[in-house]
Amino acid sequence: MTEPLQVILVDDDPAVLNSLEFMLTSYQLAVTPYLSGADFLAQTDLSQPGCVVLDSRMPGMTGQQLHQQMIEVNSPLSVVFLTGHGDVPMAVEAFKQGACDFFQKPVAGKVLYDAVVTAHAASVTRHQSQCDQRKLAALTEREQQILARVLQNQTNKQMAAELFVSVRTIEVQRATMMRKLEAENLLDLYRLSKC
Repeated sequence: MTEPLQVILVDDDPAVLNSLEFMLTSYQLAVTPYLSGADFLAQTDLSQPGCVVLDSRMPGMTGQQLHQQMIEVNSPLSVVFLTGHGDVPMAVEAFKQGACDFFQKPVAGKVLYDAVVTAHAASVTRHQSQCDQRKLAALTEREQQILARVLQNQTNKQMAAELFVSVRTIEVQRATMMRKLEAENLLDLYRLSKC
């Protein structure tokens, strides 16, 4: 059995928040509500994937300001704006900043659910890419040299000759590189190299 998708709601209107929570839980989503951007920032791990359904006009910190803070820390969280006071320029700006969708209240439950599922999938992909980039960045210079040669289909013997080391040294360094990248085969390495 799969775990329900996590969705975060940020809206300053308690009635709207309760209504959205009720609607989205009816689609078997796990919902975490917040009444302000500050509460959200104080209690949410911005490094994890997920979807944030975000009101635009809120006192203190607007939805756009909150979204900007998420961008600044390179959060993989996806954003779906849901506002009662939206207009075309606001929607265009939201999309330019990377929002997945933009709706005006009220919105049909199925429409919002579909947007959340799509946004969540994009967030998971972005999170995986960020993890892969961190793994690649953690490789030593020699491990990067070996990775490049493995991707060129060089044998251990060819790598040893080019890098002026023994075949056994290449085997050890190659195994270390594979472990660091959490790669099991050449296909995993090709996927990682494309991130």
